[in-house]
Amino acid sequence: MLQMFSGSRCSTSAVVWSLVGCFLMFQLYTLVRQKDRLGGEIQFQASHHPQFHELEQVEEENIQIPPPRKRSPRAAKRKPRRPTTLIDEFLDENSQIRHVFFPQKLAIDPMKDTGNDSYYFYPGRIWLDTDGNPIQAHGGGILFNEKSRTYYWYGEYKDGPTYHAHKRGAARVDIIGVGCYSSNDLWKWKNEGLVLAAEKANETHDLHESNVLERPKVIYNDHTGKYVMWMHIDDVNYTKASVGVAISDYPTGPFDYLYSKRPHGFDSRDMTIFKDDDGIAYLIYSSNDNSELHIGPLTEDYLDVTNTVRRILVGQHREAPALFKHEGTYYMITSGCTGWAPNEALAHAAESVMGPWEFMGNPCAGGNKVSQLATFFAQSTFVLPVPGFTGSFIFMADRWNPTDLRDSRYVWLPLIVGGPADRPLDYNFGFPLWSRVSIYWHRKWKLPQGWSGWKRI
Repeated sequence: MLQMFSGSRCSTSAVVWSLVGCFLMFQLYTLVRQKDRLGGEIQFQASHHPQFHELEQVEEENIQIPPPRKRSPRAAKRKPRRPTTLIDEFLDENSQIRHVFFPQKLAIDPMKDTGNDSYYFYPGRIWLDTDGNPIQAHGGGILFNEKSRTYYWYGEYKDGPTYHAHKRGAARVDIIGVGCYSSNDLWKWKNEGLVLAAEKANETHDLHESNVLERPKVIYNDHTGKYVMWMHIDDVNYTKASVGVAISDYPTGPFDYLYSKRPHGFDSRDMTIFKDDDGIAYLIYSSNDNSELHIGPLTEDYLDVTNTVRRILVGQHREAPALFKHEGTYYMITSGCTGWAPNEALAHAAESVMGPWEFMGNPCAGGNKVSQLATFFAQSTFVLPVPGFTGSFIFMADRWNPTDLRDSRYVWLPLIVGGPADRPLDYNFGFPLWSRVSIYWHRKWKLPQGWSGWKRI
């Protein structure tokens, strides 16, 4: 009898404590959700300038596919025509709507008196430097120099003929070098010349013009006072799959090329580098035949990788990584693997730069359904914070022109963390609850007058 009573008392106690535990968990969850919601509202009100509200408006764009060209009855019978898509039109150099993707008549010219068009970004237009020449900084990134308050834009200098090394080879331009441009306002760019030039004589050199140099990124080492460049180095058949490292005393070079290697012993193709707030820098690269990404810290001098590496996004076939950080959370935009053809961007988030990284969906908003699934016919390369506006960034992407790579264009668009979503995300019960990342399409846009860059004009 006593034994039965004791068991009953224990059962009752367990039930009571279970109910208390559930109640406390519910209160904790409610508190976190409330804090998250209020925090988001406070951040939105405090961080975003009224002009950013305009940039967060979803701007639609209707691109009409032209009627198909006439074909002979015999040709039509032999091979029925499949429906044409906007991607087909984009890749067709003879398309009737080629001008929509690669406008020729109008250019962004900072040295011309454009009146009300000054300081506007026009995604997809030719962008001229202060000498009146198209900017050549493809697959690039931007370094902000604190001392001179100057932005430096580094990228692939592709001002050469496009050709195929062999029948099945990808479209290419011989290595010319890494171009560098400087600016105080992110709109007027001065050509600082080639900061790392191709090697013409030595055919065994990594930088021989017959090889591949892609996606150069530069960071500054506060301990050594050196500017360090990392880049993708490959041969014409993309079998070398390595990273290259160069170093300079000045942001405008010249950079001395040091060496190439396969980081951590793995193949490496599309890559980027990311410098965290604590000064630790990381290399992120596509590996295992582009089926996954690898990430690991660099040595203190930024000249090599350490032995630490983490595999992320395994089996997801992502490339063109662009990392950034907002309020302690790490975000990354990646591209699919479809060569020069555009594809869907995806956003990812993590509490630690080493992961685990969580999938957040397609960040593109506006344009039309096809352009959203094609990242507005461009591919990610870098995400630049807008000084003075927490949660506001510039998404930098390349609109590749595989028939004439020197005529590839730049697509810069506003990227907002925590802004209103074009469609809600379905979160599971659990933590953390990531802020929404949105890249908004605009035919023309400019940064608000209050950003710190305008104060220096």
